[in-house]
Amino acid sequence: MSPELKRRKVEDEEDHKLQLFLLWCEKVAIQLNPKVYISTQGTAWQYGMRTREDLPAGEVIFSLPRSALLSQHTSRIQDLLKKEQNNLQSRSGWVPLLLSLMYEATDKCSPWAPYFGLWPQLTPPDLPMFWSEDERLQLLKGTGVTQAVKKDLENMEQEYNTIVLPFIRQHPNMFCPQKHCLDLYKRLVAFVMAYSFQEPMEEDDDDDDDDSEKDVLPPMMVPVADLLNHIAHHNAHLEFTPECLRMVTTRPVMAGDELFNTYGEMGNWQLLHMYGFSEPHPNNINETVEIPMQTLQEAALLGAASEEERGRVQERWAFLSHMNMIGEEGAFVFGCEGVLTEDELRTCLKLLCMSPEEFAEYKDNEGWEEDDDEEEETLNNQEISRLQPSWRKLLHRAAELALKEYASDLCSDKALLDNNAVYAKLSLREKYSLHVRYGQKRILHQLLELTSSR
Repeated sequence: MSPELKRRKVEDEEDHKLQLFLLWCEKVAIQLNPKVYISTQGTAWQYGMRTREDLPAGEVIFSLPRSALLSQHTSRIQDLLKKEQNNLQSRSGWVPLLLSLMYEATDKCSPWAPYFGLWPQLTPPDLPMFWSEDERLQLLKGTGVTQAVKKDLENMEQEYNTIVLPFIRQHPNMFCPQKHCLDLYKRLVAFVMAYSFQEPMEEDDDDDDDDSEKDVLPPMMVPVADLLNHIAHHNAHLEFTPECLRMVTTRPVMAGDELFNTYGEMGNWQLLHMYGFSEPHPNNINETVEIPMQTLQEAALLGAASEEERGRVQERWAFLSHMNMIGEEGAFVFGCEGVLTEDELRTCLKLLCMSPEEFAEYKDNEGWEEDDDEEEETLNNQEISRLQPSWRKLLHRAAELALKEYASDLCSDKALLDNNAVYAKLSLREKYSLHVRYGQKRILHQLLELTSSR
């Protein structure tokens, strides 16, 4: 078969799957605005939604009743999941939804079969969790993605073996360990990561229990909504009402344009980790980089001139831990405009740079200080450049250490981006990883400039 015939065959199959899905949408009362249409042609990635006509801001693109949502509360095994809920508790909180998906997605008679038909064999997005470990290290070392993926894979395997597999074996009339295996579980985790939605919690006016743990609503699958692609400069968002969910334009959209939802204010490393793509510089206005808290401790220890000073650093770090200000897996988050974890960073810099006398007084007061007349400003870029010299020096050293964790430097990444011929030959994995590395390194180099000695 010629390449042209193969392409047409694929297009025909995709069109058939889409037509079955659209018929299903009508059946379950999903209302699609006639001014828009779903397509794989001319979209940012796979399926997407485009406009036939101009749309004003505030126009409803589509709406769907809550009965069309797929969750642990709407699947055909909802009663069983509710009965077994105490045995399905997990760190992620996703087990009931994942079991629902395993059951529904592997049954051709499922009410959601046309929905799953859009993803044959449940092929997941190309998340880094499906790359080889060598490829992740080569392309993403230093970005934080490799550590996040390693943790995900460990948690998935532990969750499947200790919670999911025992449940499957207890219900052989519904599940089969050979069919509902760990590989399927991982693919469905990727499916949930990339396509699910989480309904916002209602604000609680009672602030008396700020320290108590609050319930988190589990994710759910929202047909049609999960077909819209994401960009930071999106033009639509999902609204939740008691009766239905609606996708609404946030600004005017021209005829022929693609409609984009937002997955939240996410840096490129988060987009690649959870959704399998990233935005090229400078499109992602939410770009961030994380400096592990342990890196700041390492920077302080490197700046200690004696064993006595190293002991002081360790003592202060232990006190920060006692204050719950730091953690082994914690990180300081820096965006394009400044620090997003300003309280934690300011407190750490303050304690690590105190004189022995100041720290002794601070420790005696258990971290409490008299209220100053002036409120501390947020740590935006301008404020970072005006920090005390000792604070800037420590932060500068931490940024240098963070940059050493990458497998390449900023100049080499910029050269790849600027050379159109070379860039065009990169695989999608290489391009997405390059966007992540370059954006993070730009922020770190900006931090170096802001904290340089003057």
